[in-house]
Formats: sequence, C-alpha cells, structure tokens
Amino acid sequence: MFDTKVAIVVRYDLAVWQKLNVTAFLMSGLVAQSPEMIGQAYRDAAGGVYNAMSRQPVVVLAAELDLLRTIQTRAETRGVITSSYIEEMFETGHDDANRAVFARFTPQTARLVGIALHAERKIIDKITKGAKMHA
Repeated sequence: MFDTKVAIVVRYDLAVWQKLNVTAFLMSGLVAQSPEMIGQAYRDAAGGVYNAMSRQPVVVLAAELDLLRTIQTRAETRGVITSSYIEEMFETGHDDANRAVFARFTPQTARLVGIALHAERKIIDKITKGAKMHA
C-alpha cells in the first residue's frame, strides 16, 4: 500500500489518440517533479535490461471541462503542483511552442484536456472527487 497516489484526469470527449497522448505527457511531468516515483530497471530471464517505470499504480479518470477546472482549483488551494495539458497544445509541434501557447491562458480560460497529480492519497481523493474511472 502506498501513502501517495498518482491520478491522471482526462477530458472524456477526446479522441482515443488524444487521451493516450495527454496521459503520456502528463505522466512525464509528474516524473520530472518527483523522480523518486521511478523504481529500478526491469531485467528479463535472458539478461535484457528495460526501462524503470513508476513504482506505484496510476489511476486514470475522466471528467468534463468544468470538473477539470474545479480539480485544478482544488489542487492549487492545497498546494499540489499539477501537470496540465490544454487543447491548444494539440496544434503545436514542439516543447517551446507548447509552453508559448500554454502561457496565453489563465486557469479560468484554459481549455484543459488533462491534469495529473501526485500527493497523499486522501488529498488526491478530495481533489479528484467527482471524476469517474476512465472506461
């Protein structure tokens, strides 16, 4: 059992490729913030070495835009730093462009498509209240 929890919340109305893309990008932000989340490298029976992955499970939830904004506000008021992805980032082609388009919006005006959080279990549960397990 873990004292912390990883939650990724994506907007339910995205195309499947967008949901997968957003989930991957958001998780990379959490790992950058908390590299201790990553365990040891994997090794197979033939001696092959594979990348280390998250030491704890990741829950992927779905929500609509209004709830994503609420989740962002709840995280901010609790001091939880999030990874956030906005709709306009789908139109960019690289990291600098992503940051430039992201900087044009406030939390109230951003068209969020996903948020990722890592904090104590109880805090994550309170912040993500209302989001449903992604189907």
